[in-house]
Amino acid sequence: MVAGGRTFTGIASALFLRNPNSMEAGVSTLNPGTLGKPGVTPVRRRKFIETLLGSGFLATSIAFLYPVLRYLVPPRALDLGNDSVVAGRTTDLKPNSGKIFRFGNRPGILVRTASGEFRAMSATCTHLSCTVQYRDDLQHIWCACHNGHYDLNGRNIAGPPPRPLEAFEVQVLGEEIHVRRRSEA
Repeated sequence: MVAGGRTFTGIASALFLRNPNSMEAGVSTLNPGTLGKPGVTPVRRRKFIETLLGSGFLATSIAFLYPVLRYLVPPRALDLGNDSVVAGRTTDLKPNSGKIFRFGNRPGILVRTASGEFRAMSATCTHLSCTVQYRDDLQHIWCACHNGHYDLNGRNIAGPPPRPLEAFEVQVLGEEIHVRRRSEA
């Protein structure tokens, strides 16, 4: 087959006919009927493969670098919100029970002991930041994630937690139970 002074042989030449009107070598098209028509720009195979490989390399690089950068750049310090919140009402808690409440953007736990005393602390486990709960059968605070145990003062007594829970001050004003962060002297 002769087209534009060139001889084409084989299956590849039947599918990818070179445009005889193009000044660039290597310009090809899948549709030989569009050759020479105004407004139709043929796609270069090499440019297509380079773009495909380049974008794949870029995506792979980002996928590898993003976790490394997230590890190296520390997260912003979390805002704990207000220094004081109303954790509930005295009628909300029976003796030997506990309640989770919001303290800014973190959970807190309010416990009423068997003797009727109120205690409050952070409800975020110091091991892997799971939310702890009060177990009335054990009469202490328990983390279900890895079986961590804390006493009613927030001290870690069993399991993997490395540090005690942050304790809060509790103040009962009328029927409301106010909880605030302890001021450091």
